[in-house]
Amino acid sequence: MPTHRIHKRGVAQTGSVGPRLVSCCCGEVTGLQNRSARLVLLVLCCLAGGLRAQQPPSHSTDAYVQKFESSYREVRSLRADFTQTYTVGAKTRVESGRVSLARGGLMRWDYQRPAPKLFVSDGKHVSLYVPEEHQLTRTPMKSSEDFRVPFELLLTRMNLHRVFSRVEMADTAMEHDPGDHVLRALPKKEFAEDYADVLIELDPQFDIRALVVNYPDHSRMEFRFDHFERNPTLPGSLFQFAPPQGTEIIDQQ
Repeated sequence: MPTHRIHKRGVAQTGSVGPRLVSCCCGEVTGLQNRSARLVLLVLCCLAGGLRAQQPPSHSTDAYVQKFESSYREVRSLRADFTQTYTVGAKTRVESGRVSLARGGLMRWDYQRPAPKLFVSDGKHVSLYVPEEHQLTRTPMKSSEDFRVPFELLLTRMNLHRVFSRVEMADTAMEHDPGDHVLRALPKKEFAEDYADVLIELDPQFDIRALVVNYPDHSRMEFRFDHFERNPTLPGSLFQFAPPQGTEIIDQQ
């Protein structure tokens, strides 16, 4: 019976999880891959909070943000269709599929187009399986800088004001559906060279329709969500994956 080939591979000194985790997502867009993964991680981590705000928002924005944050306090699982677009210069990479999240660090990103791919987390390890390459890359969740990981933080306590220099209403900053609103979050001074701003489009129920990270060089990472479901029943088996026999397994440390 054939067996898996397992390779051990250490993490680079930059903290990157290795080029394959990033390049599989961005395809031919290669110039800013490692930086993009690191920066999207930084920005999305802001959704969970951990630093002190330097400048208080306006009262109207503050009230809106508090309603947004409080609407997720009882959410234990999420499911949605997604479209992920990464743009740098004249190059754009678009991928789409379905994402499921549950408390405890459980995630499953089923990429369906333009090619099948699976990114899954059991709460301890994150794994990326690329069928056409017969390869699975596995990384401890605590050391992963993959930009999908922080989405799990939507199911923990959010606090935008603790990490951004300013959060403001910005409905004119991007096209959005009627009835939706857009928040713009601006970086603290020490992160001004890392990203320009973050735009979050919210529908009337505070479901996230889009999350956009704009960079100083005008590149952009955008996630759009449809058929957003809160607290769907998600079996634990959904977040487990056994690769086919003959799969090359690369263990990142």
